[in-house]
Amino acid sequence: MMKYLVYTLVLIFALSFNSCASRVVVKEPAKVTVVKKLPRQYKVVRLKGKRYYYFNGKHYRKTRKGYVVVRV
Repeated sequence: MMKYLVYTLVLIFALSFNSCASRVVVKEPAKVTVVKKLPRQYKVVRLKGKRYYYFNGKHYRKTRKGYVVVRV
């Protein structure tokens, strides 16, 4: 009986140093400028099967809220 009590105490002591909690890191959201409408002079470009819109040296992707600048 004493043997089981010692094992139980050792087990409780060992498990008290383990934590189930994990560290969660939340990144700050990037500041994104949404363009509602592209100018008429834009070009449609396909890169790796994805569609981009090119104008004035920048590539844009279409989203639900408009167009955002992306790095290609």
